[in-house]
Amino acid sequence: MVLLAAAVCTKAGKAIVSRQFVEMTRTRVEGLLAAFPKLMNTGKQHTFVETESVRYVYQPLEKLYMVLVTTKNSNILEDLETLRLFSRVIPEYCRVLEEGEISDHCFDLIFAFDEIVALGYRENVNLAQIRTFTEMDSHEEKVFRAVRETQEREAKAEMRRKAKELQQARRDADRSGKKTPGFSGGFGSMSSSSNATIITDTLMEPEKPKASPIPARASGSSKALKLSARGKEVDDFVDKLKSEGQVIMPSTGKRPTESSKAPTPPVNTESVHLRCEEKISLTCGRDGGLQNMEVLGMITLRVADEKNGRIRLTVNNGDKKGVQLQTHPNVDKKLFTTDSVLGLKNPDKSFPLNNDVGVLKWRLQTTDESLIPLTINCWPSESATGCDVNIEYELQEEALELNDVVISIPIPGGVGAPVIGDLDGEYRHDSRRNVLEWCLPVVDVNNKTGSLEFSVAGQPNDFFPVNVSFISKGNYCDITVAKVSQVDGQVPVRFSSETSFLVDKYEIL
Repeated sequence: MVLLAAAVCTKAGKAIVSRQFVEMTRTRVEGLLAAFPKLMNTGKQHTFVETESVRYVYQPLEKLYMVLVTTKNSNILEDLETLRLFSRVIPEYCRVLEEGEISDHCFDLIFAFDEIVALGYRENVNLAQIRTFTEMDSHEEKVFRAVRETQEREAKAEMRRKAKELQQARRDADRSGKKTPGFSGGFGSMSSSSNATIITDTLMEPEKPKASPIPARASGSSKALKLSARGKEVDDFVDKLKSEGQVIMPSTGKRPTESSKAPTPPVNTESVHLRCEEKISLTCGRDGGLQNMEVLGMITLRVADEKNGRIRLTVNNGDKKGVQLQTHPNVDKKLFTTDSVLGLKNPDKSFPLNNDVGVLKWRLQTTDESLIPLTINCWPSESATGCDVNIEYELQEEALELNDVVISIPIPGGVGAPVIGDLDGEYRHDSRRNVLEWCLPVVDVNNKTGSLEFSVAGQPNDFFPVNVSFISKGNYCDITVAKVSQVDGQVPVRFSSETSFLVDKYEIL
């Protein structure tokens, strides 16, 4: 097969974008494309037409044509397969198949055409590889950018530190009535103070909140600003990776705790604060069978005022799933069983001050598939170019509102980025971890179902296990504290509360 040129043209034969793969003049290409519409026979349904010297292989694209100009002795079957690949490339870069859109993305199309054909011969590539090649994603460039940003941040931090030193020195000099250090020799004390003020105002800028403060360097004779400290570069590069979505293990070797994922507590808390936290651990088979599901919950009490130490909590238990409840050993179990009230066995005692005390915990363990809060259905099917994967979710527990839902699907390494089809929500491809993350800001009763389709090279088993993470401000088991009151007189006590439902493990194997 020898491919002479590939072009997108109008039905009148006007070339919008054309790429020649052999030595041809522009006049020759324009003449061939201008003659193409006149050779088509409207009475027959063919995908090619021949002249004495060349063969046109074409495919309609709404109001346009994708045309390949080949020699007459080329293999028509290979020509048709190449034509289909060309036709699939165009929608990757153009949202609508119109002349203006094609012209706007002409260079993107030409680069993609060059990945398909080299010197007139077809390359052994698929659509996913073409997309990866044209993206030209460079790890070295990311490292360079990260190092450069680190150096800039260090320079700004050094400027702020120097400005603080100058400002502090000026204040000390004003209090002691001495000259400001560092500006003597030819200048009076007044000019020294003025200069210090000018430099301070120039260098000082509002500090931005940082994850970790930069330690102050030892005072003494200083050289020029040193912008590249290797240890700090490593730390800031790690921060850069975290901002891109990369999970970095801490240096202590421990995994990050789930408590870091919990919603932040309310800013304004009362003297009596309650925290209701649930964690789910679920393992489900890819064919739909629930292997194990466990939900652990706990109500934690914190009392900040001594006058509210002798209190009782009225619990509203609306659970119908069959949870097992357990109270703290110092809590009156009989009172809770009969009246659903949490109070100390000795009513004369108070709850500990400024300590988190777990007063009630519960556990639900089941293999009932109807209790799964969020079902995930993943269907990989083999195709000629790899695998077509269809994955969908459905919220079964409609009372829940799940936030920051991330469904992570493994992707085989070394095959490039997946080609995304239909999509509800957003996605991001982490090429370092070889994971495709399907991100959904909110899943609730108004957005209870959604689907994602993508294609990539691989086998069906390569896309498991699927992991799910989310947070929710509502609990799964309907157990809440309805009222807090004093032991003496049953006087109501104002309290604040926070509720969270987190994922400990959520896997589809």
